[in-house]
Amino acid sequence: MTATVAKTPTDDEPMTHRQTMEALSGLLLVLFVAMLSATVVSTALPQIIGALEGSQTQYTWVVTATLLAATASTPIWGKLADLFNKKVLVQAAIAVFIVGSVIAGFAQSAGQLIGARAFQGIGVGGLQALVQVAIAAMIPPRERGRYNGYLGGVMAVATVGGPLLGGVIVDTDWLGWRWCFFVGVPIALVALVVLQFTLHLPTFRRENVKIDYLGAGLIAAGVSLLLVWISFVDDSFGWLSWQTAAMVGGSLAILAVAVVVETKAKEPVVPLAIVRQRTTALAILGSLAVGMAMFGGAVFLGQYFQIGRGYSPTEAGLLTIPMMAGVLGASIVAGRMITRTGRIKPYIVTGSIVLVIGFGLLGMIDHETSMVYVGAAMLLVGTGVGMTMQNLVLAVQNTVSLRDIGAASATVAFFRSLGGTIGVSVLGAVLARHVKDGITHGLAEAGIKVSGAGDSLNVSALPEPIAHIVRAAYGDATGHIFLISAGIAVVSVIAALLLRPVTLRTSLDLREVPAPTGAGDRIG
Repeated sequence: MTATVAKTPTDDEPMTHRQTMEALSGLLLVLFVAMLSATVVSTALPQIIGALEGSQTQYTWVVTATLLAATASTPIWGKLADLFNKKVLVQAAIAVFIVGSVIAGFAQSAGQLIGARAFQGIGVGGLQALVQVAIAAMIPPRERGRYNGYLGGVMAVATVGGPLLGGVIVDTDWLGWRWCFFVGVPIALVALVVLQFTLHLPTFRRENVKIDYLGAGLIAAGVSLLLVWISFVDDSFGWLSWQTAAMVGGSLAILAVAVVVETKAKEPVVPLAIVRQRTTALAILGSLAVGMAMFGGAVFLGQYFQIGRGYSPTEAGLLTIPMMAGVLGASIVAGRMITRTGRIKPYIVTGSIVLVIGFGLLGMIDHETSMVYVGAAMLLVGTGVGMTMQNLVLAVQNTVSLRDIGAASATVAFFRSLGGTIGVSVLGAVLARHVKDGITHGLAEAGIKVSGAGDSLNVSALPEPIAHIVRAAYGDATGHIFLISAGIAVVSVIAALLLRPVTLRTSLDLREVPAPTGAGDRIG
């Protein structure tokens, strides 16, 4: 197998700060639009699902569908980045994202919206993997800590601005909730143009390339079946039932076959040789836990503020500012300290501990908790996320050669997305169960006999006595899922403590690149 490399000045000498910032401008805009697609609907979802007459299960799946598609596609995008032009791949992912956004905006039912969001998630999977890969191809690991501050800033702006924008959209009569999906289209188009003129990376071409689509398909199928079981168990059927045995057993069997396929594939989407390395394995474990806790917990905050506390979508967006302030401040400060010292483990350990404390405090909330208390707990959660999420990826990138940077980065992103997908599904199922029990108990105590009172998220359409019971049920049930998130986040503390203390390298590639295994060269 042969490789042809189109040389650029960046191949032989480091990029200047100005060149790096110019290239980063387009990549950060891409990251912004990908994150905005998730956050802009967070406060609007109760209104959207209410307008489409959807259920709590469908509410969860609008989020889960995007995460699942992103999870399944991330390793494929990462592997492609090691084989083909990274810039073209980023632009292709943006195009997929745009098409998915337009389809979602025209959805006429909750089912159609879930399908559109799944398609959109394919593009999101590409963006979340490829932005990390492109940055790793430009900036050495030690200097990358400094630029992670910019990533944290974009994350904070997108996550704060998204809910605010979504709230304003659904609160504005002449716009309507459909613009929550349309609004990202012009931003994505601008990102396409900016990238065309600012992003210049080496082009690698390889002959006889074979992508492991079978392995990726098996992973997606196994995870999807498991998530379907999580969504319906203890509701449509019991924990000990033939449906549970079929779904869980089938999921484990499919994933076992996927592992076998990955060990035999020439170009596996999840390279087991990289996964088996101590740093990568621990970073994956930590990312899995952070993803489960962060996505699974934070996605229900908008629902808590609106349904549990009665705030408008715009107000719910404003109330998320403490969490995003934590992400922004922690990512900037930790990033600069990592660049200055070259040490990364202390910040990951500290961040994971703060994350557990934050979720533990959120686990104490109910429908009457002081908003000052909720804000302080959210600040801690944001701080923990800002210190851990990007730095776990950086820890892995520091241990692999540049030719494998795409697969390594995508593998960590894959497991973080997988954790988030499972987290949203599990916590959504737990929330739905607690809400149902709370509403049933509240109605019985009030002597009200009505069926299906909590099935709709359009609480404003319910009579006031019933609406109060529904709000209290949602507010009280949310604390339970944050306690579970805290327990999950403990795993990230253990993984962080087991990481080897290392000093980040200052070179773009490893000084001594080990010989690749298998036929052909891996270049990226």
